[in-house]
Order: sequence, then C-alpha cells, then structure tokens
Amino acid sequence: MQNTETNRIENKEQLNEDFEQEVIAFLNYKEGGIIYVGIDKNGQVVGVENNDLTQLQIKDRIKNNIQPSTLGLFDVTVETIDNKEIIKVIISSGTEKPYYLRKKGRTPEGCYIRIGSSKERMTERMIEEMFARRIKNSLKEIESPRQDLTFRQLKIHYEGNGMILNDNFARNLNLLTDEGKYNYNAYLLADENNISIKLVKYLGTNKMELIENQEYGYCCLITATQRILDRLTAENTVYAKIEYNGRKEVEMIDSKALKEAVINAMVHSDYTLTTTPIIELYSDRIEITSGGGLPQGLSQEEFLEGVTAPRNKELIRVFKDVDLIENIGSGVLRILDAYDKSCFKFMDHFLRVSFKYKENPFEYDEKTDKKTTKKTDKKTTKKIKVKPQEKDVLNFCKDAKTLKEITTYFGFKDISTFKKNYINPLLEKGTLQLTIPEQPKNRNQKYISK
Repeated sequence: MQNTETNRIENKEQLNEDFEQEVIAFLNYKEGGIIYVGIDKNGQVVGVENNDLTQLQIKDRIKNNIQPSTLGLFDVTVETIDNKEIIKVIISSGTEKPYYLRKKGRTPEGCYIRIGSSKERMTERMIEEMFARRIKNSLKEIESPRQDLTFRQLKIHYEGNGMILNDNFARNLNLLTDEGKYNYNAYLLADENNISIKLVKYLGTNKMELIENQEYGYCCLITATQRILDRLTAENTVYAKIEYNGRKEVEMIDSKALKEAVINAMVHSDYTLTTTPIIELYSDRIEITSGGGLPQGLSQEEFLEGVTAPRNKELIRVFKDVDLIENIGSGVLRILDAYDKSCFKFMDHFLRVSFKYKENPFEYDEKTDKKTTKKTDKKTTKKIKVKPQEKDVLNFCKDAKTLKEITTYFGFKDISTFKKNYINPLLEKGTLQLTIPEQPKNRNQKYISK
C-alpha cells in the first residue's frame, strides 16, 4: 500500500525533531490534518517498533512543547497496514491560532502552517492577522456565573473509566480562567448549573400537538448526555423476527448514528449563545438541533468530509476521557455511514440533523403468517419478550456481551429487571462472570459464561 502525502496528510518514517512543527502547521491550517508515523516519504509502510513508547512520546511532546493548549485537539491511535503497526495522529484545526513552539514563542521561528503538502514558516504579518481573528469569546475565558461549584458526578464518570481526578484536575482539564477562577467549561461539567437540555415529543409530523416536554439538564453535562442517550435507547424500537436460523433485527433509528448526533450536539454547541441543544421526536423522525452553526472557517463540504474544527475542545477532551467519544473527527462519518448528506441542515446560527424512522421490514411477513397459521406467536416483530432459560443466557454469553446486547437479544426493554431476574442469579452461581470484576459498574462491563 502507498500512502501519498497531501495538504492533509504527512508521512514520517520515525518520530524526529521537527514533529512538533508539523503538528503546529496542521493546528494553524483551516482543515487540520493527519500525521502517520511509520510510513516513509515515498508512502511505503515501514512500521513502528515500539508503538506504546512512541505514543507516549507523541502525546508528551504535543502537550508540553506547543502553545496555546492543545487539549482536545489531537488524537493518537494505532493502525495495522500491510501487517505492520503504524501510528496515526489526528490533528484538528485549532481555535486559538496561531499555535507555536513554546521555546520559540509567537514568532516566525515558532509558527508554521500547512501549504500544499509541506509546512512553511509563517511571516510576521500572517501571525498578526491570524491572532487578530482568534475567537476570544471561548468558554475557557468566560468566567462561570457561579464559583461554588462541586464535581462529584464528573469524578464518578472518570472513576468508572479507571481514572482518578487529583487535586489539580480543574487546571489540568482547563476548567480555570487565566485568573484562576472557574470558567464556563467548569460550569457545564459541575454537579449543578442552569443549563437545560430539552427533549420534546409531538403526536404527529409537526409541532401542532405536544405530548411530552422533558428537561435533562441542570447537572453535569456528561450525566445529562447519558440520561438522554438512555431515554432515546428506550424510544428506539428494534424490529425483530425469530426464525429457524436465528434472530433478525432492524433498528428504527441507527443507534450508532443517533449516539454520535447527540454527542456532537453536546460538545459542539455554542454555549456562549442563549440556546442549548434540543431533541425533538416526531411520529416519523427525530431531529437534534445545536446552536452556533458551523465553526468559523469550516465549509459545509469540509464538515461532511469529516474535517474538524472543535468549538469546545476542553469538552471534547473530557467526553473522550470518559469514553463517550472514540476518535476525534469520526462522528460525522459514522452518521454518513447510515444516512445520506441530506440528514444535515445547515443554518446561520444552528445545525440540525434529522433521522427518518425506518418502517418495520417484517410487517408483511407477520400478516402472511397470520393467514397461513394460527401459531403466530412463534414469529415476532418488535421486542417480544422470550423468557430465556439459564442455558440460553450462558450459550449467548460464550463470547463476552454487554448487558444491553443480552437484553436486546432476548427482547427485554427493562434492563434492571432483566439483570435482577436473570443475570444476578447466574453471577451468584458462578456460571456467569464479569469481564471487569474489580469495577462492577464500569460502563465497558461485559458478561461471559465460564
């Protein structure tokens, strides 16, 4: 395989002394970019010998050698190409341009930008113009309306992912202004705030008849996000049919795309405006709207290609830490795997994504079955509960499964009741075990039969 360098791709055979310069060039470039370590200048894969050490070195050098803070602007992953491991560094276009080498300062010797397929030093004039365009109204510099903030929920979310927040967490996560006061990021992540995330439901295809109006905010933004995701999981009908060769399932809304759309709205919304994300459920679709439109300098075409220009990089970093975000820049592409580009609606001050509900593909089969046999209960659509025997659960869990995967397979919506009646007895008998026994409530927990 050949990996050709472009305006957004840089290849490096190994981690060398000008690595930070390449990162800075992409941070200052409107589209960001990707650096591959373990691929030479000719595009040939050579691999990385010690990828764990190299990853640590990359993260350390980006965090400590580049200014302003790069928190939430880069991601480091390992990929296998031609049976060789290489490292992929994804870099978003920064929001506090110009970025520069810490030891050189904001000078032509410290500032770089991507031009074509290479980096170039910036001139004094380019630096001044870029600095003048910097978005100064970032959440990092807006003081929280309250300073008596607590973060019990945030700490629990981190602990659930095996991380402990120390006494310096507020500074490490950029939750303080330059004056040392809690900023608006801290306010959004605090146990209590005045941020309302609304979920409304209508009877028909328009807003004429409102049947539900729920608010999920006023708490840590991560907690609110997870509660909304849980609610939408309950709303998302899974059409199913049990046949002789297994169970067939089709989701009313693609769950991966739905999760990405919700999280994108939460972390990319412009909280400096008076609007907050809103989720609207109609009889034929779901719409998720966030405030702020596209980030400054990002076109619709670039957005749909997965180019990232994070509006709230500190929030992105925290959401990634607690495993709500997998890879930076992957959200839009995951949505477009399931839906076409028309699901996005771009407005001057808002961005909306709309998912049409899929119809039940097994409905015709069900009607046919009713005409040909009285034993229609042997074939089912939607989530029909199939009371499992212990052996059924254990057979399904020969490979590790999440609780959601297990309950979905057996057609149960009430996860807590299913866990109490079926999972807990098997755990007590020792015939079923946790994959992360030291952290029973870990969100990545799975169950596997012995």
